[in-house]
Amino acid sequence: MDSDTTKFSGPWKKTSRTRAIRRLVIWYRRNAAVTSLVDTAASSATAAGNVAGNVVSSAGSVMTNAGSMAGSVLQPLVFDPLRRLQGGDSLLGQAAINDHERLWVAVDGMGGDHAPGAILQGCLEALQRLPLKIKFVAEPEKVLEAIKVMELKDLFEEAKAAGYLEIVHSGPSVGMDEEATAVRRKRDASVNVAMDLVKKGDALAVYSAGNSGALMASAIFRLGRLQGIDRPAIGALFPTKDPGQPVLVLDVGANMDCKPTYLHQFALLGNIYSRDVLQIKKPRVGLLNIGEESCKGNELSLQTYELLNNENRLHFKGNCEGRDVLSGHFDVVVCDGFTGNVLLKFLESVGSVLLDVLRAELPRGRRGKVGSAFLRSNLKRIKKRLDHAEHGGALLLGVNGICVIGHGSSKALSVVSALRLAHSAASHGVMEDLAKLQESPVLNIPEAAR
Repeated sequence: MDSDTTKFSGPWKKTSRTRAIRRLVIWYRRNAAVTSLVDTAASSATAAGNVAGNVVSSAGSVMTNAGSMAGSVLQPLVFDPLRRLQGGDSLLGQAAINDHERLWVAVDGMGGDHAPGAILQGCLEALQRLPLKIKFVAEPEKVLEAIKVMELKDLFEEAKAAGYLEIVHSGPSVGMDEEATAVRRKRDASVNVAMDLVKKGDALAVYSAGNSGALMASAIFRLGRLQGIDRPAIGALFPTKDPGQPVLVLDVGANMDCKPTYLHQFALLGNIYSRDVLQIKKPRVGLLNIGEESCKGNELSLQTYELLNNENRLHFKGNCEGRDVLSGHFDVVVCDGFTGNVLLKFLESVGSVLLDVLRAELPRGRRGKVGSAFLRSNLKRIKKRLDHAEHGGALLLGVNGICVIGHGSSKALSVVSALRLAHSAASHGVMEDLAKLQESPVLNIPEAAR
């Protein structure tokens, strides 16, 4: 009996595991939700035959634990094309960083819902991945407490010893619920001290995940506006169908009520940023509107259209409807701060809603569980790609310095992404090109149109 069992156990296992994998691959290929997400599923059956002998240890474990099998057996069979969408953090810092290439950035360590712990953790991770040095502006006693709670002592001491991290003392910070004008009263607040470091040339950029109104007020009071720019704008990068081609949308919250000249200036600022940092040779600029035709829209849109259409310093492609913002047909989209902020907050919800819809639509039962386990990592990456909070921060354009505004709920990963944005802006000569706008009046239009 034992000899018979031994004799047939090998072939039986091989036949059973091959059939099990074949059934699951067939189901995978037939499921529309799956095949629309993974474009290489057509080759899954062939790949299954090649690796079947190596990935399944026993037929019993396959049939009794479908969820485990999906992770350990089927995952290698999926040539996960969605991984190419995640060109960010996994690729950061792979090459050795030359200390001579490190740039100083001032960080408002007290800004944000999770400050200073999460902000410090993100900074320590960024130092390992990006050519940066960081002046961390915060209240010392709170930093020490955060280091102890989050067990960051070793990384913190290592960064300080290497000369990559400095703690700059500050006073009480501006709270998230305080008015922007609080920066005038709290002169030694962390955001003010960080701005002063940029103004004095001790840092090339500043990052804060704190009160965005306070950050903007501090930037205007301490750094000043660029000549010819009436209002600074917050520019945020939105994802598009092409993972390597984001679209810059501005303004997304700095100016609720705008004049045509403001939007004209936003377009000029966005054009320079897109050209220098995103390396787009001839950015396509669009005006957010309710229709493509030049006659559509409210008075603000109509007047702005005329200004942009007559502007020879940028490539104005025309009106951009809401459905075209993420299409990849535009590199810069201009709008007033009220509309832009609504658009931004809407996009922030898309990732989680999409994930919930896909979860609800996946088949039930054993096969559904296998499919869900199969797609879990892909769906999470899709959610992160659509969630603007995962992209770190937005650039405040129009002030005489590089300022990056982080999401209030930023944690370590978002801080790393925001600091990468700050480094890109500081190392691509953005301020030099923006300064060229001061050589001649930015706007050469009748006063009546202003």
